[in-house]
Amino acid sequence: MNPEQYVQQKAASSGSSFYYAFLFLPAQRRAAITAFYAFCREVDDVVDEVSDPGVARTKLAWWQAEVSQAFAGKPTHPVMLAMMPHVSAYGLEERQFQAIIQGCQMDLEQTRYLDFPGLQRYCHLVAGVVGEVSAKIFGQSDPKTTEYAHKLGLAFQLTNIIRDVGEDAMMGRIYLPVSELQQFDVKAHEITNRKYSENFTHLMRFQAERAHRLYDEALAMLPDADRRAQKPGLMMASIYRTLLREIEREDFKVLHQRISLTPLRKLWLAWKMQALGRM
Repeated sequence: MNPEQYVQQKAASSGSSFYYAFLFLPAQRRAAITAFYAFCREVDDVVDEVSDPGVARTKLAWWQAEVSQAFAGKPTHPVMLAMMPHVSAYGLEERQFQAIIQGCQMDLEQTRYLDFPGLQRYCHLVAGVVGEVSAKIFGQSDPKTTEYAHKLGLAFQLTNIIRDVGEDAMMGRIYLPVSELQQFDVKAHEITNRKYSENFTHLMRFQAERAHRLYDEALAMLPDADRRAQKPGLMMASIYRTLLREIEREDFKVLHQRISLTPLRKLWLAWKMQALGRM
């Protein structure tokens, strides 16, 4: 299996909404975003799949060294071998890849966030920077598009947090800010024990409303000059926001299940944005 086949398999097997947006890109951009997404999956899987925190830290340290080595012209991992031919073409920087690894390291060190600004710092690393790199690969001509990409990445990450509250709690992580749990009088042990309540529903509605505001703000920030090039991001926004609305329709029953969209529905939403330019 060559590096290109490796990253293709890694991206396709994830079943992520991101994969459906890649399908409509020209070949070179599709190859670049597929390699980048495979990188994100590799480092994220270290945290999610390695049960020993010490081993996970060692693996992330290896990735930090691999990224530095790759940008020095000596990649060894199939993901970085597939990624490096595209770096100069899209103006990608080592700091961006290292920031994503840093965000994954935060999952090993921190399982709670006191307030929303603290959570935003984490989201910036694991989602905002991902948005920044993706925007460059999709085709960015206006510097303001970076700000749009960061805000859209934050909206995506908050949607993930809402969807994964139950799963994350089973792994000992609660990303909902402590100050907001207190504001709505929801106890951490209630989430861990999958206990639904009116207070929990109010808390989750508060989270969803904030995510919707961020989607609206991000979409309003996208410069007209880059709207066509950034269609893959808009496809993902359509898919993620539809997922958020599905969670709302299910009355935030996310503690005992993972609410998701079917692959066919994701493909339809992506095609509708590509062909008709609307969500």
